[in-house]
Amino acid sequence: MALTISVITCTWNSAAYLHESVASVLAQDHPDIEYIFVDGGSSDGTLEQIRALQRPYRLLENVRGGVSRAMNEGLHAATGDVVAYLHSDDYYLHPQVLSTVARLLESSGRGWLFGRTKALIDGKLYADNYVAPRFSYRNLLRGNFIPHPATFVRRELMLRAGGFDTALKYAMDYDLWLKLAKMGEPVQLDEPLAAFREHEGSLSSSSRTRLAAMAEDFRVRLSYAGNNPLERLAHYARYFVRRRRVLQAKGHA
Repeated sequence: MALTISVITCTWNSAAYLHESVASVLAQDHPDIEYIFVDGGSSDGTLEQIRALQRPYRLLENVRGGVSRAMNEGLHAATGDVVAYLHSDDYYLHPQVLSTVARLLESSGRGWLFGRTKALIDGKLYADNYVAPRFSYRNLLRGNFIPHPATFVRRELMLRAGGFDTALKYAMDYDLWLKLAKMGEPVQLDEPLAAFREHEGSLSSSSRTRLAAMAEDFRVRLSYAGNNPLERLAHYARYFVRRRRVLQAKGHA
């Protein structure tokens, strides 16, 4: 029997893009998909779009407290074998994404899987020219190369990891991937599975936001880095090099 998959979509005034995300889920050829929406109090027609769905779904309304809390609420409502998070402005790239994920997780016996994404900018898809390193805990500790919408985790493993840390604003994904990495090696796919929408003015967004995100990433990284002084020094060195590049780019903007 195929693994069941819970797709969790967090929404908040998402009417402009939600239809593309929903259409990509409805197009999936996987036979057993539980669809869960977690809404933060939309007032723009998002809820009307969800309620118009001609298939079973679950809607959690007025979930406040940020995206990490919303994702955790979706996790606790899920009943599928595998949990997938597809934000309302992202979408799956082809109808076989979820069936491919289920087949590979089942055949490998592993607890989680990640693939690649394509960037969606001004309505156009762009290939991810980044070559991700082969997965290892050490490589992941050097930097996050796991894209959120192309990551799929067995629910029992997700619950054991404790879900997303609601105290984090930017690095909640990275923190979770590091927890999962300690619990088992994932299946790594080099093919793109999802489109990640990059909005104008927020391409990882302003320099200030990028610096804040990098600083939080760095704090998370150090919390998992151990006490080896040379390794910690290497993390500091990489962080300051990356930070300097952002500041230099800002200076030329």
